[in-house]
Amino acid sequence: MNTPSLLITGATGTIGLELTRLLQQKGFCFRVMVRSIAKAEIWKSLPHVEIVIGDFNDPLSLEKALDGIEKAFLLTNSSERAEQQQLAFVEAAQKKGLRHLVKLSQLAANIASPVRFLRYHAVVEKAIEQTDMAYTFLRPNLFMQGLLGFKDVIQQKGMFFASAGEAPISLIDSRDIARVAFHCLTQEGHVGKTYTLTGPQALTHADLAIEMSRAWQQNIAYVNISSEEFNQALVSVGFPAWQAAGLIEDYAHYSRHEAALVTSTVEDVTGQKPYSFRHFVTDYKEAFMK
Repeated sequence: MNTPSLLITGATGTIGLELTRLLQQKGFCFRVMVRSIAKAEIWKSLPHVEIVIGDFNDPLSLEKALDGIEKAFLLTNSSERAEQQQLAFVEAAQKKGLRHLVKLSQLAANIASPVRFLRYHAVVEKAIEQTDMAYTFLRPNLFMQGLLGFKDVIQQKGMFFASAGEAPISLIDSRDIARVAFHCLTQEGHVGKTYTLTGPQALTHADLAIEMSRAWQQNIAYVNISSEEFNQALVSVGFPAWQAAGLIEDYAHYSRHEAALVTSTVEDVTGQKPYSFRHFVTDYKEAFMK
């Protein structure tokens, strides 16, 4: 196998898996960074894929993962250490002479934001801008796939909860984020760009429930709850306290009608229209029901 020039981090997540599928399908040679070989089963038998063990908390392992790499996709788990981990990756990438870094950020990233996720993404974006590396920032809105976190209560009670109020949100399918990342990593013309990524329409959570009900031919309801109740519900199903608090801040941002913007960026970059929510719930019916 030729030495890969692409490194994919976050490869075991929803976006990373789809991105690696696209790269494999198109015959690109690439490297995936995983924390343990046990997480790399899906790629072991595939041609053109190199597996490297790396840890965002271990700078030396990051340098090893970046050895010989020209372009990289940066995505970490949402955790209290995400900012530090991504800054460590940026430092290692600069040291190893990475040419182009594509970073997954978030819509409305801003250092002055009241939302911790938006602050840390903005800090990392700024650090990247101050390096010699070319960069592309992907700023998606709320992921449609995030609703899979409610699948148990949807199955058991025919409803889901959040504190979004009646605010429309231009949710995006993570498959579209992966398609944009694929184009940014494999084609010219994306250096220095910040892409705001949304779905094709802004929908309220009540609208989402209607689409679920129609697609699955069963009654699904959305129940709006207070931020305090939502926080308790998130913690009760296993969300770490820091992440749950961050999601409450996210949903306050949504409820203020700050995430209703619809852009044409997915189609502009990929040449394909983004998935609608109706398409998503049809495709993911089995995932919600199993």
